[in-house]
Amino acid sequence: MSLDRIALISDVHGNLTALEAVLADIGRRGITRIVNLGDTAGKGPRGEDAVRRCRAVCEVNVRGNWDDFLPTIPDDGPAEMLWWRDELSPSSREWLAALPLSADLILSGRRIRLFHASAQSPHVRVHFHHTPEQFSAMFEATEMTGDGPLPDVVGYADIHDAYIESNDGRTLFNVGSVGNPLDTPVPSYVILEGGESADDPFGIQFVRVPYDVEAEIAVAQSLDMPTTDVWSIELRTAVYRGRQW
Repeated sequence: MSLDRIALISDVHGNLTALEAVLADIGRRGITRIVNLGDTAGKGPRGEDAVRRCRAVCEVNVRGNWDDFLPTIPDDGPAEMLWWRDELSPSSREWLAALPLSADLILSGRRIRLFHASAQSPHVRVHFHHTPEQFSAMFEATEMTGDGPLPDVVGYADIHDAYIESNDGRTLFNVGSVGNPLDTPVPSYVILEGGESADDPFGIQFVRVPYDVEAEIAVAQSLDMPTTDVWSIELRTAVYRGRQW
């Protein structure tokens, strides 16, 4: 019996040091299929490098909320947003804006749907503490996901907080964040494992990969990146900037 393994990454946010550490771990495991659930740029110092890397190694890239709005920021927009927008090449901005909003696959007879934040929009957030109605809405067919069979398993990102839960035969999980984890200050990603038959085993594995946090902070400082102070605290402590004071 041969099982396929797919690595799911997300929310790199321009943190190239963390991305390379995660990609190295994926490579060591012999995994060649990678799906990126979005927010590759913004917040961190090397969005352009992260975009180029993900374009090269990811089988599928899904558009996140930062990917969606960064290319559209006008020239009179906030200075910090212009910094992250202009750090991206025109080609990368066009690529991010054209990414799909969701992706479907089948493993071990399970229909799996992947998107950034919710089935409604990459800008509609669903937290770990959510209502039963919000849980059910993640499995609905919407204008964003398109018509077709409803999923049994949904994986998403956006909240930088890895978790998994099952209810009424459906499983919802969050892959966490590679570049800006806010549950514990160690990057996370997910490995899906399954086969072609519904009789094959199916697995969802969460992986944490340590990296050189101070090296990435030093890059942000050297580039005079906006909000480097709160970014540094987030990377070191996993405390969201809105809760730091």
